[in-house]
Amino acid sequence: MFTKLISAFHRYFECFKTWIIYGRKSSILVEVYGEHALAERMCQKWFARFKSGDFGLEDEERPGRPKKFEDEELEALLDEDCCQTQEELAESLGVTQAAISKRLKAAGYIQKQGNCVPYELKPRDVERRFCMSEMLLERYKKKSFLHRIVTGDEKWIHYDNPKRKKSYVKPGQPAKSTAKPNIHDAKVMLCIWWDQKGVLYYELLKPGETINGERYRQQLIKLKRAIAEKRPEFATRHEAIIFHHDNARPHVARPVKNYLENSGWEVLPHPPYSPDLAPSDYHLFRSMQNALTGIRFTSEQGIKNWLDSFLAAKAQFFWDGIHKLPERWENIIASDGQYFE
Repeated sequence: MFTKLISAFHRYFECFKTWIIYGRKSSILVEVYGEHALAERMCQKWFARFKSGDFGLEDEERPGRPKKFEDEELEALLDEDCCQTQEELAESLGVTQAAISKRLKAAGYIQKQGNCVPYELKPRDVERRFCMSEMLLERYKKKSFLHRIVTGDEKWIHYDNPKRKKSYVKPGQPAKSTAKPNIHDAKVMLCIWWDQKGVLYYELLKPGETINGERYRQQLIKLKRAIAEKRPEFATRHEAIIFHHDNARPHVARPVKNYLENSGWEVLPHPPYSPDLAPSDYHLFRSMQNALTGIRFTSEQGIKNWLDSFLAAKAQFFWDGIHKLPERWENIIASDGQYFE
């Protein structure tokens, strides 16, 4: 019986197709089958199904209305990992990417590229950063000691400092790229120390020279002489100089530690992997690198002349760099020891 029904339907639809092809009126089918005549689209649907070998007579289940989700579900996923793509969020929630995009926009979310950080902090590093910042901030609130800080660090200065140029291109075309200075190109190392009033002492090493523990100790001896000459008020104070540097290997070498213990200076605690708490890194060297952009030197004397001119043009600059420290300690505490933007 079922086979006869299928066969009759095939003949019915072939007849229907013939009438359509030859432009006959479909009303003839209505006259023959009355209100039970199938619509053209329905005939095409069932014929295609039978022709593919599917003889089921029940309609397929429809997907229904698109699934809705609450903003709380989306926010929970972002709290778990804020770097997920819209496609990943859509898959987790079982909705379309367009729905995710719409809700993110409505909720005020924007996508920002994260900054590069100097180091992937381990839990111990995070704890040290938090504890030291908390301790130093508490000490500062009791009595300011920023005027006593002498800080310093090292920086490579390249002879060639190319400038990134903007270029006009058509849509879809890449902008002109600029190569970074090659680490093996000609360069000299700058070693510099300063306080809130300005530069106390600096050295430009010869090309190819670098720092080790003994060389750094000799530099600190010269720095102490420069402080006595440029800041004679320190000799009349009862408070010791507070010396700040990072934890680079030459800075913590045994000859350096022995010298600092006998120098009468207090060494300011500094957590490892924390250039965001080193005034030379976050203030002086950043400004210096911006000023170097596009400059090309031909001699070591040219670098020295540029440095003297750059440093002499700074007035309030050095005071600002030292006095940003409390704000940065607060940022470390607010970010639970992590790097902050």
